[in-house]
Amino acid sequence: MKMNKNHKTVLVILNIIVSFLISSCSSPKEQVRIGNDTFTIEGKDIQLICGEMHYPRIPHEYWRDRLKRARAMGLNTVSAYVFWNFHERQPGEFDFSGQADIAEFIRTAQEEGLYVILRPGPYVCAEWEMGGLPWWLLKKRDIALRTLDPYYMERVGIFMKEVGKQLAPLQVNKGGNIIMVQVENEYGSYGNDKEYLKFIAELMRDCGVKELLFTSDGPQDDMLSGGTLPDILKVANFGSRASASFRKLKEYQGFKAPSMCGEFWNGWFDHFGEKHHHRAAAPVVSELKNMLRSGASFNFYMFHGGTNFGFTAGANHEKCYQPTITSYDDDALLNEWGGYTDKYYAVRKELLSAQSLPETELPQEPLRQTVGDIKLTKYAAFIDNIEALGEKHESVSPESMEHFGQNFGFICYHHHLVGKYGGKLYLDGLADRAYIFVNKEYKGVIYRNDKKQCIDLHGLSGENDIDILVEAMGRVNYGPHLLDRKGVDQIRINYQVLSHWDIYTLPLDNIDKLRYTDTKGLDTPTFMRGTFKTTSRGDCFVHTAGLKKGYIFINGFCLGRYWDIGPQESLYIPGTILKDENEIVVLELENSLKTTVRIDDKHNIAGGKKKKFFFF
Repeated sequence: MKMNKNHKTVLVILNIIVSFLISSCSSPKEQVRIGNDTFTIEGKDIQLICGEMHYPRIPHEYWRDRLKRARAMGLNTVSAYVFWNFHERQPGEFDFSGQADIAEFIRTAQEEGLYVILRPGPYVCAEWEMGGLPWWLLKKRDIALRTLDPYYMERVGIFMKEVGKQLAPLQVNKGGNIIMVQVENEYGSYGNDKEYLKFIAELMRDCGVKELLFTSDGPQDDMLSGGTLPDILKVANFGSRASASFRKLKEYQGFKAPSMCGEFWNGWFDHFGEKHHHRAAAPVVSELKNMLRSGASFNFYMFHGGTNFGFTAGANHEKCYQPTITSYDDDALLNEWGGYTDKYYAVRKELLSAQSLPETELPQEPLRQTVGDIKLTKYAAFIDNIEALGEKHESVSPESMEHFGQNFGFICYHHHLVGKYGGKLYLDGLADRAYIFVNKEYKGVIYRNDKKQCIDLHGLSGENDIDILVEAMGRVNYGPHLLDRKGVDQIRINYQVLSHWDIYTLPLDNIDKLRYTDTKGLDTPTFMRGTFKTTSRGDCFVHTAGLKKGYIFINGFCLGRYWDIGPQESLYIPGTILKDENEIVVLELENSLKTTVRIDDKHNIAGGKKKKFFFF
């Protein structure tokens, strides 16, 4: 049959309509693209000016405030890790509510005019406990983390599907604000298994990621060789020499793409015993100007660091074990409690100028308060409360916390010794710090960094009770020592291995069960309790001067660790956890005689005994 012009016109229109209907019913296409030298989002070219923030480290009630301060500084994007161990604290039990409601964090960022770069790992490093990997993976003795180990990948897949349910609807292609998703995290600093990386990338697609994928590594040949994939965008992490870093990155990019610094290190984190790290505003601004002029995108790491509350701080392990302090101030642009810094003002000036943005009024400084001196008048010796606080297990040999299903805190190994003994008590495979008791009398402490993992025992005869109370100080979060199980592998006197133990798991999530007295014992780890009143909900800080080592709880909430080797000398108290009537509990592990603490409006994180050089 011959078709006239009208028939052809109708057919063309029908084809257009059918094509439109098919495309409308198909999966949404990615809205974020890369050209030769820029990112394009929904058809508009953009230079990503980003800052890193971590939702578990910032009280839920303060999320919007911190995001407002990010926007006011001139950021158009925020970057956030997804912390696996914060959401799946027990296998198969997922929590995306309250403080763990990352979807709310991302939606709030959109309401404040910010895109989001999502970094779901599954490993994130971040100076966070075990790099975000859940402790319970270590229950499997032969597990190989960050590899194609079948059990590991099975659990990664289960978790990523849950993340996809929460966050896939928040991508730009569905009207949300997630523009990019990172594959793993600095994998080139750990391994070179490209099949593993490909599996993670494909898994993310299977879990609903439609937007741009990228990898993030240091600008070094080995890291870029091991941590990148040929068809995925690559970004580099550094703190200086941007031009040289971007040149190195382009050698590995494989296609035309914009330059981006995935982590621009404007500060640095602290380990216990180090001098507090500080980077002045001038070198930060100098590097920033270079990136702005070149059109490169970048992510301030950190814009706002926050706090490693409770037991969440991780550790490094180079020549020795290096636990990270409670504060994650990180010398960031906003300080630990959300206050402005000199760097914030200096960076804001450059960002507003570069984007021709008006200088609007900044949100007010966070409210702070002084409470005063608080007497600690009730006492509970830790060793006398083991049974009240702990769950008892029987074992022929010592086993790790993870073996018994414990996440954090302490574990106590109790042995009833019969016979005549002397010499040295050895703790093989100690992680991390052990307090030794004989017949509940404190005998000394052993640390995993000590050259000698033993203490002298004087002649013992008859029947004696040995208790070894082990503190977990944070699982290693970076490098080849991620398999960092907590506790003791073997306990012996001289060469004789001791068998048959009562083992108490002590996660310290039930300190309301403590039995207090009016008398403070000597030479023993002790809980000390006091009370104070306040009608204000302003933030404040509890000072640890005069204390030696331990933990502080306010109204049952664990603020984190302190240690007199510095650099941190006060712990941050968010006003969100305060009431009119408040309880403070100090767990002092190393026999400080101090029984008064001060709470005021000033933070002290400038101490420390050793200096450590690091490269920006």
